[in-house]
Amino acid sequence: MIDFKQIEAFVWVAELGGFSAAAEKLNTTQPSISQRIASFERQVATRVFDRSARGIKLTDKGQELLSHAQRMLELRNEMLRVAQNADVIRGTFHLGVAETLVHTWLHLLIEQLHTQYPALIIEIHVNTSQVLREKLLNYQLDLAFFVGDDIGTKTERLPLGEYPLTWVASPALKLHGRILTVSELGVYPVITYPVGSLPYRVVSHLLHEAKVTSPRIYGCASLSTIIHMTSRGMGPSLLAKTLVKTALSQGELRLLRVEKPLPSLNFYAHWLDSPDSHAARTVARLAQTIAKNFEPEL
Repeated sequence: MIDFKQIEAFVWVAELGGFSAAAEKLNTTQPSISQRIASFERQVATRVFDRSARGIKLTDKGQELLSHAQRMLELRNEMLRVAQNADVIRGTFHLGVAETLVHTWLHLLIEQLHTQYPALIIEIHVNTSQVLREKLLNYQLDLAFFVGDDIGTKTERLPLGEYPLTWVASPALKLHGRILTVSELGVYPVITYPVGSLPYRVVSHLLHEAKVTSPRIYGCASLSTIIHMTSRGMGPSLLAKTLVKTALSQGELRLLRVEKPLPSLNFYAHWLDSPDSHAARTVARLAQTIAKNFEPEL
C-alpha cells in the first residue's frame, strides 16, 4: 500500500531534482529516500524517475503522477489544518522583504503574526527585489515581498499594492516650484534604488533619452542612505513617494515636477507552490489585507 512518506519523497525528489536535496528537506537520509522511491515504484508498477550519470528526471508517467501526488499531500495538509487550531502554523519562517515595505506596513504584519500565530518564529531578510527573487527560487525563503509579478511557473503570488515613484531634491538645489526637463536633472548625480531595479532602469532610460552627456546615477540599496544623500544636496533622487513624507513635511526635501511621467512600484507576495506552502499562503493573505488597509500620508 502506498503511504504518505513515499508520496512525499516522490514529490520532493521531483521538486528539488535530487535524492540528497529531498533527504535534507525531509530531515532523513538519502538511502531512506531511495528506499521510499523504490517502494513507490513497486506499488504503482512503473518507473517514475529515469536515472543516469547526468542526474535524474521524471519519466512521462512520473510527470503524469506528480500532479496527483501533489494534490494528495495538499488534501492531507488541508485535513490537518481543519483538525488543528491556528497554532498549527509554527516553527521558523523565512520572510524576504524589499526595504520599501519595511518603511511602510511591515511592522503591522509582524505584530499581527505575533498575535495570531505565537508559535511562529519570523526571520526577516531585507534585500533588493533581485536578490529576494533568487533566494526564493533557491528555497532559501518561504515567502518574499518584492516588485514584479512573473518569476516562474512554480510560484504563486498575491498583489500587495502600488507605490508611485516621485522626484525629490533638497531645497538648496532650487529645483522645485517649476516644471523641469530631464536634462536639467542630469546636470546632477541622480540618486535612486540599486542597479537592476525598476527605478534605476527608469532613470537610466530617461537620461539616455534626454541625451545627457556622461550621466551619473548613484544606485544604493539603503533607502535611508538615499534620503540622507538627497537631503544633503548631492542631487535629485527617484523614490517611492511614501518614503519621503517625513522629509517633505519637515522641509528637508521638496517634490519636483518633471516633464516625463513615472511608473509605480507594484509589489507582490511570492511563494513556491509546494505541498507545505500553507504557512506562506496564510501569511501572504494576511499581508495583502494589511497592505490594502494601509493608508500612507502622502
